[in-house]
Amino acid sequence: MTGTSILARPLPEQIVYIGRRMFERRLTDMAGGNISARDGNNLYISPRYAGSRQHWQLETDDILCGPIESDDLLSHPRFSREGKTHLAIYREFADVGAIIHAHPFHVLPFCVAGRPIEPVLESTQKFGVTPVARFAPAHSESLAHNVVACLRGREANIRKQAAAVLLPKHGIFVAGLDLFAAVDALERIDWNAWCIMSQAFLPAMPVAYEIA
Repeated sequence: MTGTSILARPLPEQIVYIGRRMFERRLTDMAGGNISARDGNNLYISPRYAGSRQHWQLETDDILCGPIESDDLLSHPRFSREGKTHLAIYREFADVGAIIHAHPFHVLPFCVAGRPIEPVLESTQKFGVTPVARFAPAHSESLAHNVVACLRGREANIRKQAAAVLLPKHGIFVAGLDLFAAVDALERIDWNAWCIMSQAFLPAMPVAYEIA
């Protein structure tokens, strides 16, 4: 995309752009994920099978739009199967302007282990600990309920930028102020996860910090 800054472009174009960048940077995979953004009382959301059938090479015509307060989108044949969770989050948290569900390369081991991600980087301190939701099957109402429950009490993190929740054996949900706040948080948390795992490969030695 050239010309106008991507930040100033319509939400469908922003979703297409972010989906491609996420796939390139291994922040999600061909197995799935979904991206949405709030526009007043409506949401825009990436379609079903964006990963497995389109490899995140979406076009703006692929992006669905519908009301948040009704279940109209649930009957659309291309509505993302995790869209129930997106709707539940928007209905519960007025400050959430965008949501990303993804399968990040470095985060997935924590999902498999059922282990929260501690903020070990200075750049992730503002997110606090990324907790693990109670298990529920993918695409279920129970999963939506569990993700919302994990976000409650973390509204200050959302108002600052974003809050995230790990799904056991599945992936991550990030609820942010807007699309770029959400994807920024996603990548920071993913690199934070890598830093935690990489400690196993470093020799044991005292850490010395030079004080200016």
